[in-house]
Parts: sequence; structure tokens; C-alpha cells
Amino acid sequence: MTVANDTRPADRLHALADDGAERFDALEASGTAYEERVELARQVLRWAHETFGDHLTVASSMGDEVLVHLVGTTIPGADVFFLDTGYHFVETLGTRDAYEAMLPLKIRTILPLLTVAQQDAEHGPRLHDRDPNACCAMRKVEPLNRALSTHEAWVTGMRRVDAPTRTDIGVVGWDEKRRMVKLNPIAGWSDDDVDRYVAEHGVFLNPLRQEGYASIGCAPCTRPVAEGEDARAGRWAGQDKTECGLHT
Repeated sequence: MTVANDTRPADRLHALADDGAERFDALEASGTAYEERVELARQVLRWAHETFGDHLTVASSMGDEVLVHLVGTTIPGADVFFLDTGYHFVETLGTRDAYEAMLPLKIRTILPLLTVAQQDAEHGPRLHDRDPNACCAMRKVEPLNRALSTHEAWVTGMRRVDAPTRTDIGVVGWDEKRRMVKLNPIAGWSDDDVDRYVAEHGVFLNPLRQEGYASIGCAPCTRPVAEGEDARAGRWAGQDKTECGLHT
């Protein structure tokens, strides 16, 4: 989908973010049941669609299947983008293709400026091992910023239980780095909430889930986790890195 670069001024968007945060923080605080959390997520998505229209986009790694299902069944025709780093598992690419076929979504695939071969030639092979931050910057962060550049608001599948760095995220917030609204409709969901939603709605899951992958990223930097191990322990294992830079 091509979106004209006629976004509203940042101060106006910030005011909308504040209004949304006030409204939905109050709703989140008043609801404690699973059903209320699901309905809150749908309300956030409907509000975002009504408020931002074609300037709303949804980020998906195809490891956040519940979010993709929620979006497709709540705001059909929504714009969803997938960052194809060139290092994804075949199963992840297959999950993207499956959702494109199953749900009424407009899925865009965003590529880095350099292919893997070009990056290897310019920066040396296996940059993800030698300098994972630089690799993520080129293959994730730059494409993300490009994908968001003509939008006013973006939706993510971030949850507070994902990592210590995410415990304070709201369902509606302000992305100061990109000067746009950021929505996390399932921020307050527990792992049990996710499992229940998957079971109730027959959500298609990335096949890697069955192999112990709790958090799914690029193949060279992701491993399965043991039972009871932190979900993100399989990302950049053995390195002093916990985030790819998309949300920091």
C-alpha cells in the first residue's frame, strides 16, 4: 500500500497518544478478567483504525501470531509489515505466507538496503556474530524506520512479561524516537492469556513453537529454550544483548 506523506504534526499526534493512553489506561485498570483484556485489545485496535486510518500500520515478526490474528479479525484490511532480514527461518517465512492467505490483511515485506551477500562483501561474513548491534541496525532498525516513515501510528505485539525492559509499556504510548504513536494492545496479557486465546480461536502458530522456540528472531541468533527458561533467553545467547533496537 502506498501512503502519501501527509502525516499530522508531531504535537497533534502526541496529544492523540496522551488522550488514548488516558482512556485505555483507565479501562485496563478497571478490567481484571481475561475476556476484558481481549476486548480491550480489540477496542485499542478499533480506536487506532478510526483515528489514524491509512496512516496506521502493524509490525509483525510472525512470532507474534496472536497479534496478527487479533488485527485480521478486528480491523480487516489493515496494513501489516514484516521485516525480512535475509536470515529468517523458513518456518517464519511460511507463517507470513500462511497469514497472508488466511486473513484479510495487506502484508508488506520490507527488505534491508543490502542483501546478505552484499553485507558480507562490505562488512565481512557473519557480522551478526562479531557485531550484532551493527547487523540489527542495518537489517532491522533501518528497514523499520523506512517502513514507518509515512505513518502516524504503529502497532506492536509487545507484552510486559516479555522482558525486564518492557515492564512499563502502556497499551497506548508515544514513540519519541520516531515522533509517532505506538500501540501495544496486548501489553497486559500473560502467557496463559496467549495460550487461551490460541486455543479458543485456533490461531495458526509458527511451527518453530513446537521445537521449543519461545521468542523467534533471525536463525543465526535464535535457539530453543528449556522448560522454565526465560522466553528471550534464546535470543543472542551468550552475548550481552537482549533487544534488537526496534523498541529501544
